Amino acid sequence: MAYRDLVRSWHEGVLAADSGDWDAALRIFSSLEDPPSRIYFNIGCVHLITGNLEQALQAFDKTVTKDNSLAVGFFQRGFVHLQLEMYEEALSDYRMTFTHLRKNLFIDYKQLGLRHILNAWEVLYSTAAAQCRLRQWQEARVTLEKALVWRPEGRTAILDLALEQVQDHLFLEPMQVPLGEFFRPRKKEVEELVSKDFLGKPKVISSIIPNDEYIGFEPLRPQKQGFYEPSASALRDRESGYYRVLSHYYPEDSEKLAVKANSLVFVLTKGADGWATAIHDGQKLHIPTSLLEPAPAPKTEKWKISNGIPLPPAKVPPSRLHVKRKPESPGGENASANDDVSQMDFKIPLAREEALSSADRPIVLRVHCDCTIAPRAGEVPSLPELRALLREKFSQQAEQGKLSCRHSDSKELVAVLGEEDLGKIWQQLADGRLTLWCEGSDSRSGRPVLYRMLAQHGYLAQGPGDLEFSKGDTLDVLSEVNEDWLEGHCNGKTGIFPKCFATRSGCGTTSL
Repeated sequence: MAYRDLVRSWHEGVLAADSGDWDAALRIFSSLEDPPSRIYFNIGCVHLITGNLEQALQAFDKTVTKDNSLAVGFFQRGFVHLQLEMYEEALSDYRMTFTHLRKNLFIDYKQLGLRHILNAWEVLYSTAAAQCRLRQWQEARVTLEKALVWRPEGRTAILDLALEQVQDHLFLEPMQVPLGEFFRPRKKEVEELVSKDFLGKPKVISSIIPNDEYIGFEPLRPQKQGFYEPSASALRDRESGYYRVLSHYYPEDSEKLAVKANSLVFVLTKGADGWATAIHDGQKLHIPTSLLEPAPAPKTEKWKISNGIPLPPAKVPPSRLHVKRKPESPGGENASANDDVSQMDFKIPLAREEALSSADRPIVLRVHCDCTIAPRAGEVPSLPELRALLREKFSQQAEQGKLSCRHSDSKELVAVLGEEDLGKIWQQLADGRLTLWCEGSDSRSGRPVLYRMLAQHGYLAQGPGDLEFSKGDTLDVLSEVNEDWLEGHCNGKTGIFPKCFATRSGCGTTSL
């Protein structure tokens, strides 16, 4: 029998005995297979209470057989022997009890589950009671005098009275364990019978869906506010995917999420009752399937976006600006027409007669220009188209760009701000050659700002020409690349970003 089951039945039997249900206590104790000595002791105590001395004697016999060192077992059996007028057997049991005390004043059985202290003087007192039954008055007197030596403080009165009774040849009443005291299982073992849930009920502690009511375990996915990127397990249903809402949906419960027409939702499952479980704006909702129509899926797997741009609420991210081929620049060198800065280096021969009237030879002016151009999304310009873009860009930069030059004795660029600065440069010209740097205003933060936008979602740069920002940043829009992408400036950096990641702020148009 498992020890856990033994403790459970043991505890149930003790509870029955405490409530006075002796039959139930005996039935529970007796149902145990090969019980230990303490269980037999309890059975004997119950029989004593009910007055069944023969059954009590059998129980205490098994008690001392199971544990021949249990002094209290011999002590109780001696009491039963006296009640059955088996005086010799009783005297033998009391002497065995005193032997097992091993010259100790007492034995405290609390550690074994019995709330009783067996004192040596009590054993000797009961021994004298058995000797009185055998008419051994002198031996009984000697035993009581020995008990006086083992007596505790303040217990001499009962022994003095016993000596007077023996002197008058009167019987002594033996002592026993108080009625109602039983060996009980340890409290800690009883507490362990109740199953404890050390882990507790599983609950979502990190979810991509705010206020998620799902209870269970699932591998955690990255947190992205207002963005639901379903796992592969969520897409086992063939009907799951992105759907567009055909008309406004207002649930009966006003506290629940309403969905506007043309909003994009991700359907997890569709039920036979005509309702679908979907995710919208980072929250789970139920919506009629009649209001849904499949939305165009991205080119790759439908739960992932190939360019890594998170999906804002009710927005589909635009296609990235990719150009696969690199046409040649007008100077014969390869020019990159992607997100990186396109550069070209060429010479412009100029003459300034009024500035250098003594010079009869032309002046060679070298101008370095750099600018950024952005073709339309998905279009790869041909060489003539690229030249036209460069010509238009350089024409604007030649009129609006910032000119600067470097003196022969310095490595720093000095800005050419007016005619006076340019006149000084002509006067210092020695070899008829001058190199200027024409920097477009787009290479600085000083370009005219069309309007400002407020970032609703953080955006991580996916390429060297992207503008990276965090939620709440203010974006200066410098140009509109196309319907989906804008060029802007933020935190000292300039680049392109998805238009759907920000909203127009109310600060109006500002020119810098």
